[in-house]
Amino acid sequence: MGDRIVLDITGMSCTSCSSNIEKALSGMADVKTANVSFTSKKAYLDVFDTIDLETIIGTVKNLGYDAALERDELTTNADKETEHLESEKKRLVWAWAITIPLTVKMLGEMVFGFYPEGRALALYIDLAVSLPVIFIIGFPVIRSTFYAVKSFSFNMDSLIGIGTIAAYSTGILRVFGMDIESFAVVGAMIMSINFIGSYLKEMATGRASQAIKQLLELGAKFAHKVNGDGSLADVSVETLQVGDIVLVRPGEKVPVDGVIVDGETSINESIATGEAIPSDKKVGDPVIGATVNLQGAVRIKIEKVGKDTFLSRIIKMVEEAQGSKVPIQAFADKVTAIFVPVVLLVALGTFIFWLLFPETGQQILTRFSSIIPWIRLGRGTTSMALFAGIATLVIACPCALGLATPTALMVGMGKGAMKGIIIRNGEAIQTAQKIDVVVLDKTGTITEGKPVVTALQTTLEKNKFLELLASVENLSEHPLARAIVDKAEEAGLQLKKPKRFKAIPGKGIEAVIGTKKIIAGSVSFFSELNIATDSIEDTITGYQEKGQTVILAAKEGVLIGAAAIADEIKPDSKEALDKLRAMGIKTIMLTGDNEKSARAIAEAAGIDEVKAQLLPQDKVEIIKQLQSEGKVVAMVGDGINDAPSLGQADVGIAIGTGTDIAIESADITLVSGSLIGVPRAVKLSRETFRKIMQNLFWAFFYNIIAVPLAVLGLLHPVVAEVAMAFSSINVVGNSLRLKKVSID
Repeated sequence: MGDRIVLDITGMSCTSCSSNIEKALSGMADVKTANVSFTSKKAYLDVFDTIDLETIIGTVKNLGYDAALERDELTTNADKETEHLESEKKRLVWAWAITIPLTVKMLGEMVFGFYPEGRALALYIDLAVSLPVIFIIGFPVIRSTFYAVKSFSFNMDSLIGIGTIAAYSTGILRVFGMDIESFAVVGAMIMSINFIGSYLKEMATGRASQAIKQLLELGAKFAHKVNGDGSLADVSVETLQVGDIVLVRPGEKVPVDGVIVDGETSINESIATGEAIPSDKKVGDPVIGATVNLQGAVRIKIEKVGKDTFLSRIIKMVEEAQGSKVPIQAFADKVTAIFVPVVLLVALGTFIFWLLFPETGQQILTRFSSIIPWIRLGRGTTSMALFAGIATLVIACPCALGLATPTALMVGMGKGAMKGIIIRNGEAIQTAQKIDVVVLDKTGTITEGKPVVTALQTTLEKNKFLELLASVENLSEHPLARAIVDKAEEAGLQLKKPKRFKAIPGKGIEAVIGTKKIIAGSVSFFSELNIATDSIEDTITGYQEKGQTVILAAKEGVLIGAAAIADEIKPDSKEALDKLRAMGIKTIMLTGDNEKSARAIAEAAGIDEVKAQLLPQDKVEIIKQLQSEGKVVAMVGDGINDAPSLGQADVGIAIGTGTDIAIESADITLVSGSLIGVPRAVKLSRETFRKIMQNLFWAFFYNIIAVPLAVLGLLHPVVAEVAMAFSSINVVGNSLRLKKVSID
């Protein structure tokens, strides 16, 4: 068995459940680490090879939950979520179909003293009709309560279960002659209201995980497979194998990851990059599954299927990230872990207080009796003690507190995924919102990472000069030579084959084209050869001051022109850096390039500070120095040469290339090569963390206000349950509002 196990968990009702399971699994000898997510209903385990899967599942079942090894099919999570929501809806409908008549009957008795069947018979009716709501429809809650008491690991269901059983028991005690008020109907109402809260919470958290569903829906369902004889067969995408050839027509989705083997087209890769600008593709170019073919028909050779595809990897990364935790959640988890036992003690203390000091309690009630409609003065001592104790149990469920962080994380990370921002863990969210310095690599991060010809100066006609220069450079593999050849090919020029070719390393090339000797090379090389460059000296100086490399060309010893070559700044790098500055973040470029070229790029891009001619270890030392000054540092790089710096930074942000996004050294990966994702990622982290703090505030504030009211007997158990359910829904609703926040 591998070192990583993912389990699907069913039966969890709140984050206390996930905490209890996580604690039990973490305590197993063969489990290295365990992370149980309530929102994704999964357990992520790092285990030793000796672990037994049945033992793990048995541990979960002993706590009253069900567990199964995660299935490979990505669609099962969404399907299971839909099934669970439908189950909750059925419970809700059946519970209220029974409870509504009971509620109407109870209100008639309370307000008008109306007992058409007589008081004695009314009690039996209450007990008979409430029983299926609490113990049959509400069996999962009662079952969870039983296991919680058995293992002494309490959760939200424990408080609801104990509260409803206590309420129902008052009717039983009254039947046996005890002079107390029956709250049997109240118990049924509490359970039914709990179902409302559960249904709305499941529906809301389902919406919070909508990003996963949207990603799943992006994939193609069918493909045109090219058979050996050239004929086409429409097949399900699931049946495709590596090496198959498929035809993708204009307007259709690319079925899975592959490479173009025939045709040219333009593809909308916004699901991978977050950018709507189409990408031109030709033979040999890779394509990503679920992207949209816009123009020509192309044939694609399949290279990846199933879990190995780009879309599948993105979904798994987002799922695991949504199940991760931020550091502040550790505090909330600790509070939640001790909250339920404390509430049980407070409820017991409340019950004892009203038994021992009924006069004091009645004095409190008298002061509020004129403004709170459910206060009933003169209620029996035991009845009032049960009334206040039950209200305390149900009002103090810490569900809102437990949902505060994971729901905001789920929405925030899902929103990021749809924009091509893959946040690898929850800790990055909390750290990224405090970033005040962003250090960036130059090549491939701020710039394109590919030399291109930016200008030509010649005594010949420009295309004639470019054709001659490219013909000389065509046999060279040097990146600068390839830039010149690419420029000529883009112009549609026909290159000539040199009769004689000689490369002089570090200097240039000598070749014979036709009958003429052509020399191409650096300015210093031409100086060595005493070829006059006075006529374009100012032009050469101008190119060099801009950080561009100059290639000169001469025919028969006479200068005929110059080409300026540069690694150009990406189109939106300056916009991204301007946005970072507007957010109060300082930018520093760290590069191994020469000082002049680095400063030219920095000036054009709007970088605050430049440090050039650095080795990888130098970059790490600079980041350490910034951190020692109290700065929170993000490093942006390509994730390969800059891996040490990405690891040292407080937040590592890797620039991806579409298909290579799983860069292990980074906390955040930008699927596109665009720097615009950096300010987006920072803003997303700030907005997500702000929602987390808002949620935690309201969860704490609600309990601080509500629990004392319940203890003092000023809160009806039914109203307490409504308030408890509303608080959870409010927290989830506040998290969902994050979806409407713009990060552009």
